[in-house]
Amino acid sequence: MKFGIDRLLAEPDLRNPLEGKRVALLAHPASVTVDLTHSLDALVAAGVKITAMFGPQHGVRGDLQDNMMESPDYTDPVYGVPVFSLYGEVRRPRGHWMGTFDVLLVDLQDVGCRIYTFVTTLLYVLEACAEHGKAVWVLDRPNPTGRPVEGTTLLSGWESFVGAGPMPMRHGLTLGEMARWFAARLGLDVDLCVIAMDGWRPDEAPGFGWPPERVWINPSPNAATVNMARAYAGTVMLEGTTLSEGRGTTRPLELFGAPDLDAGELLAAMRRIAPDWLAGCTLRPIWFQPTFHKHASALCAGLFIHAEGGGYNHAAFRPWRLQAAAFKAIRTLRPDYPLWRDFAYEYEFGRLAIDVINGGPGLRTWVDDPAAGAGDLEALAAADESAWFEERRGALLY
Repeated sequence: MKFGIDRLLAEPDLRNPLEGKRVALLAHPASVTVDLTHSLDALVAAGVKITAMFGPQHGVRGDLQDNMMESPDYTDPVYGVPVFSLYGEVRRPRGHWMGTFDVLLVDLQDVGCRIYTFVTTLLYVLEACAEHGKAVWVLDRPNPTGRPVEGTTLLSGWESFVGAGPMPMRHGLTLGEMARWFAARLGLDVDLCVIAMDGWRPDEAPGFGWPPERVWINPSPNAATVNMARAYAGTVMLEGTTLSEGRGTTRPLELFGAPDLDAGELLAAMRRIAPDWLAGCTLRPIWFQPTFHKHASALCAGLFIHAEGGGYNHAAFRPWRLQAAAFKAIRTLRPDYPLWRDFAYEYEFGRLAIDVINGGPGLRTWVDDPAAGAGDLEALAAADESAWFEERRGALLY
């Protein structure tokens, strides 16, 4: 199959409209061609006139580890073009940056989750380009989690840098499709072109979204594997808790735990609360010692989520529900456990991080309510998921 960047490079007819245009590129380390050449180098070699670069969270070089670690602007040392940070002093493009290009190419590998900030960055550049009369070309890439939809819809008034609009946690769109949805829903008067992939089959084994013949490259420092991308719609919620999500280990956001947990007891409680929510993967009790971040240097007990191998069932795996079951199990076993972490999360102050992550307080309220059972959360999520299946239909390209 061919990603959008590969088609643009291989098909001169697609590139012809860029002739004589000043072109900016929004990219990161995973913005590579089929032979692993970075898209910037490949585009320059193909004769595209690159006049500016933009970097999302973690930077063009992907070197910054955690949330709210900002990237500076700088000048590219090889091509001498300005590199503007969309995760620094600002997260929306500055007005004077918009004068450096005519067409913006967006070539970002996403992980298929609302909270991953590349979704919001895409919205912000679409809005800026609409305002300034610039064209946007999205060079499409796979959603590694495929088409499944999961989670409650972000509520009005809960928009943030990790919540660009009313969609569930796992949206099942590519960034090209997401751009189409944003443009249509918001009525953006923007010159939008999506260079679609050729041969992406998200419902087929063994990749179910990610073509196994393609190398996976971290789009952000902690997105090290396809397994992480599959689990992320659940494990990202750990960022709003006192539990470790595995930062400081070799497999972040694929596991969770804490020094004062009993992994076997936790897993048994999860199975009692919602056995169906644990389907489609293998949960393995583990011990780990983070070298930094939460519980640094402490021995933690927890669970590793294997959404891979022979135990993986793509249709049955529901990571958001799985992680919700873990929170509910902890609250059931230890009602006074200090589960929710109170800190500034992605520039949101005065709201609990777990609520910012979920786009509203619904999940936290369910976890903390001793009378609420699995069926109550299931009813809320199922209604939102069904509505999103219809909402996204007009944006689909594949």
